[in-house]
Amino acid sequence: MKTWGHALRDAIPSGSTASILSTIAISGCGRQEGSSPEAPVNAISHWVWGDRAKRHHEASTEHTLLGYAIHHASATFWAVFYEKWFGERAERRELGTALAGAAAVSALACFVDYKVAPYRLQPGYEAHLSRPSLFLVYASFGAGLLLHSMTRRPR
Repeated sequence: MKTWGHALRDAIPSGSTASILSTIAISGCGRQEGSSPEAPVNAISHWVWGDRAKRHHEASTEHTLLGYAIHHASATFWAVFYEKWFGERAERRELGTALAGAAAVSALACFVDYKVAPYRLQPGYEAHLSRPSLFLVYASFGAGLLLHSMTRRPR
């Protein structure tokens, strides 16, 4: 099993991939569901700006960039656990275990986001997305974890 230091180092690229793929899903689902692509990303900035961030529909540094930065940091945080618990198996191309691990970490992140975290620290994009879209967001997040770690060369 990886050390926490190795897991943290490997989580930066895998968390980035997960963040990018899930942000594409967040924005695409937002547009598909009648909102702007920026609105669900902006909503993440409610951590700082409160609920008014959920009503901001245009791209802005204050909301969109901050929302993405929070989302990216959060994705990297969860990627540390994926890399610690499943990263070596993914690098060895143990697809079943790596896929199950990505699904487990995604499910854990969703559970913590909506059942453990206080309202102010919930993602916020749920204000613009349906439950099926939220499933797609978390599945995209897991796919990003899996994709990066499966393409990395084993140590």
